[in-house]
Amino acid sequence: MVWGIVVVVNGGTQDVRLVPGALALWLAALLGLLGHWVLAAVVGGVAVAAGVLHLRGAPKRFTVVGAGWPLVVCGVLAVCPVAARIWVAAADPLRVAAARGAVVEARVEVAERPKKVTSTGFGAVPSGARSVVVPALLDGSRVLVLAPVDDWAALLPGQEVTVKGALGPADSGGLTVAVLRVRGPPRDVSAAPVWQRVAQSLRDGLREASSVLDDEARGLLPALVVGDTDRMVQSVADEFRTAGMTHLLAVSGANLAIVCFAVLFLARLVRIGPRGSAVAAFAALLGYVVLVGPEPSVLRAGVMGAIGLLALALGRERAVLPALSTAVIVLVAIDPEMAVSLGFVLSVLATAALVLVAPRWVDRLTRRRVPRLLAEAVAIPAAAHLATAPVVAGISGQVSLVAVVANLVAVPVVAPATVQGLLAALVMPVAPWLAGWLVRAAGPAVDWLVLVGHTAAGVPGAALDWPSGWWGGVLLAALVVGLRWRRTRVVVGLVVVGLLLVLVPVRVLAPRWPPAGWAMVVCDVGQGDAIVLSTADSGRAVVVDTGPDPVPVRECLDRLAIDRVPMVILSHLHADHVGGLAAVLADRSVGAVAVGPGRSPDWAWRQVRRQTSAAGVPLVGIAAGQRLTWPGLTLEVLGPQRKEIDDEREETSARDGTSINNGSVVLRATTRAGRVLLTGDVELAAQADLLTARVDLRADVIKVPHHGSRYTTPDFITAVGARLAMISVGAGNPYGHPSPMTVLDLRRRGIRVTRTDQDGDTAIIGPADALTLLTRGEPRAPPRH
Repeated sequence: MVWGIVVVVNGGTQDVRLVPGALALWLAALLGLLGHWVLAAVVGGVAVAAGVLHLRGAPKRFTVVGAGWPLVVCGVLAVCPVAARIWVAAADPLRVAAARGAVVEARVEVAERPKKVTSTGFGAVPSGARSVVVPALLDGSRVLVLAPVDDWAALLPGQEVTVKGALGPADSGGLTVAVLRVRGPPRDVSAAPVWQRVAQSLRDGLREASSVLDDEARGLLPALVVGDTDRMVQSVADEFRTAGMTHLLAVSGANLAIVCFAVLFLARLVRIGPRGSAVAAFAALLGYVVLVGPEPSVLRAGVMGAIGLLALALGRERAVLPALSTAVIVLVAIDPEMAVSLGFVLSVLATAALVLVAPRWVDRLTRRRVPRLLAEAVAIPAAAHLATAPVVAGISGQVSLVAVVANLVAVPVVAPATVQGLLAALVMPVAPWLAGWLVRAAGPAVDWLVLVGHTAAGVPGAALDWPSGWWGGVLLAALVVGLRWRRTRVVVGLVVVGLLLVLVPVRVLAPRWPPAGWAMVVCDVGQGDAIVLSTADSGRAVVVDTGPDPVPVRECLDRLAIDRVPMVILSHLHADHVGGLAAVLADRSVGAVAVGPGRSPDWAWRQVRRQTSAAGVPLVGIAAGQRLTWPGLTLEVLGPQRKEIDDEREETSARDGTSINNGSVVLRATTRAGRVLLTGDVELAAQADLLTARVDLRADVIKVPHHGSRYTTPDFITAVGARLAMISVGAGNPYGHPSPMTVLDLRRRGIRVTRTDQDGDTAIIGPADALTLLTRGEPRAPPRH
């Protein structure tokens, strides 16, 4: 039979009896969620039939303990509860109400801690204010509550609240049946369970105790200990991502293993017996899960961490696969949504690699006289990285080439820092002074992690671009499997060496585009404006104006790998600022399109309304005084200062466009590279309005108004006080832009000037006290007349 009792892997025996059943249950949940609940039932039926056939054909002595019964049991579980729960969620009446946008008032129970977001994919709010997504239960049905951050961020799991809001459809592929958009605060809030309040106070205490460290370390320590990333410095998070160290910023099985090992070590010191030690470790495991928050990812990490501990404690490799398979069966049966969770996939792969692959690599290295401690330090991160690399590559489109080395030098300090940070959280309520000393003791370890991430991310070619999506993951998986054969390893080694010899010098001499850590890019779109402002989230950026044509702005966003745009802001409605809107709406997930008070020219206003309506994207208005916020990016609307736009005056001046230009939205962006003033096409009157109103125009970078035309006053430039000036202009344009006098005045002031007609796409990189300006150096060819 295919499913025997044991198989031989690398010279050792592995018990695979539960593997077919676990895979069948996982496949059933996956197909049921991504396709239809009937598929889950079909897979369950096939598993039951296969199990029965196996039982009938297997030797009698194996019929109870062989692979047949696990298949039968998992097949039954695939039908009920998995297929049944998917059917119940699909037929939930809330889905019908959500489809028609019904307004409801209901009592909901908070299921998980609120997660801060800025663009949810369900539509953007006009203010751009940060929101929270709160997983909740409404009459037993899973819903996502989208609510204001100030009123909802402090809620804890277990609390019940009364809400009133509009229902909307939820994303497919899950058990969540609706999204509930709420504008006001929660009402009739019940008390949180005692353990939740205690856990929150301990998390707050750790955050307070960490304030004795510098900015980078104070944000990293809570993330390392309890997964709290709210105060993470964005540059550190970016460097960890490039270095392949982001797993340190989320609670994983490794965290729970560290806690349990620490308790077992202390128990051994005080000579507690095996049973007492096991009870103490289990209690620590439960306490840590409560402290971090009993969310699906944390519970999954707890189960996987316990498996690793069990395998290590028993010292029996044959117990590994049954334990891992049991974990998969239990988790998917309890929560079928685990089947489509990428975190679940990564946990299973990493756990399997750590307990199946790493020990064999350690044995091979020790047979070659490598010290066992060093062999384990090399084999463990290498096995975990190789096992999870295909999934990570499929998600991010990158393969970290420094991850193994970075984790190798980082791992020795992770456990001490985690334990010291956890102790600081526990003693903070009773002995703040001791918590402060514990945090200071953890400081050097945290600083080392920051240094490792910074150094690894700074290596030329640290992350290799890779095809994203499922086929990119399959391609890398095939390559990883192929490394089992010597000839494949030789070929891959030669290719890697060749790439290093070619790509590293190229990356050093000509940095890749886009440059790492870019905060803003002025796209070369010819005679027009298109500006991209990055947020803290990879692949997400705010776009200000879209240039005159669809192709240039599409190419610029492709080069920057932007696939989500929380907001497109159109400074005014001239063709050279709105002509590429259709391309942005067609190719990206856009939250909203925002416009100022101007509505002329009329043809452009009708076109913008038609395009946004066809794309199903909200069209919202913005005005001076508003503040728009996303992680890593804040926009202040400074102008136009006129409260009302005189439409008749606009039509009268439409021939030269002066009034339309002066109605441009003026923005000041606060980015990771400092402040940037975006001026649209404002001319003399609008500049005077801003100066008269004493608007704070100070910025490190200015996008020169109206493509560098002569209608820019010296007083306006003085008020801004910028060090860099960026001119978006097309080569060979018929307007004489930019004006030589404007460029000369900027340079006389010591301001560095860049022009897209000469430099192509232009990016700025922070921090503000050390601004760097990089150009792509491939300007767009001028149009033919």
